[in-house]
Amino acid sequence: MTPTLKGDKDMKLLKIEDNKGYYFVTQDKFATVDEITKDDILRLVSLTLDMNQEVEFDEYDVDNLKNKAHQIIYKSIVEKLQELKKRRKDYTDESERLYLTDYEKYREEPSQQDA
Repeated sequence: MTPTLKGDKDMKLLKIEDNKGYYFVTQDKFATVDEITKDDILRLVSLTLDMNQEVEFDEYDVDNLKNKAHQIIYKSIVEKLQELKKRRKDYTDESERLYLTDYEKYREEPSQQDA
């Protein structure tokens, strides 16, 4: 299997190898996409949204995935993660705005000690 990290920043989260789809588990381990769990998906989403981490995915190619289940699962996951990757700056900005709003609201409230 190919190494996960490329340089210090790029990480491959999904790949196609030997006519099977694989997802990133750890730095040196991939598992087939038909074994993916909800927690694995959440971890892949988190890695994709991380602005400090460049991620990449092998493009979906029906000719390179022979197993029908792998085709369906891989296609679904890669499409969602690619969309997240394109919009991750928007998600980060929105998240920061939400936290800033709450922070500002907290700062403006009188403390319980002043009462």
